Amino acid sequence: MSNPSIAPPSPTNFSVLLVEDDDVATESVLRSFKRHGIGCTTVTACDGLEALSIIRGEHENKQLQGPYLVLLDLNMPRMDGFEFLHVVRADPKLKQTVIFILTTSSRDADRARAYEENVAGYMVKSAVGPQFSLLASFLDKYATSNYLPAP
Repeated sequence: MSNPSIAPPSPTNFSVLLVEDDDVATESVLRSFKRHGIGCTTVTACDGLEALSIIRGEHENKQLQGPYLVLLDLNMPRMDGFEFLHVVRADPKLKQTVIFILTTSSRDADRARAYEENVAGYMVKSAVGPQFSLLASFLDKYATSNYLPAP
């Protein structure tokens, strides 16, 4: 039985950590959020190392508020998306983090490798324009469920 005093997250009280090293791609995602009415708080990280410091609450000026999910690029400097996934899934405090892949790689091997790390979805950036409404729908469903971990 659910506790009536605890409301599930809504699209306006969750955070998205966008892990992306390309400023143009970051702006495209942020514009798409606005266009599709996704009213979440968005925090950006330029690579996996910065993203880890944010989700661990160790970053000096970036923090997640409320439940969160991660949109993760795979191809980045310092720590790429696969390295980030490996570290997150190996950490007992972070392993339940909801992660969607948003990448330029359409390789089946990359897709399979990502799903082996229990990602919630995989979207190729070239398809973001026409298919972003699908991602927006996923975000909305996760935001209104109890699947998102609190920071």
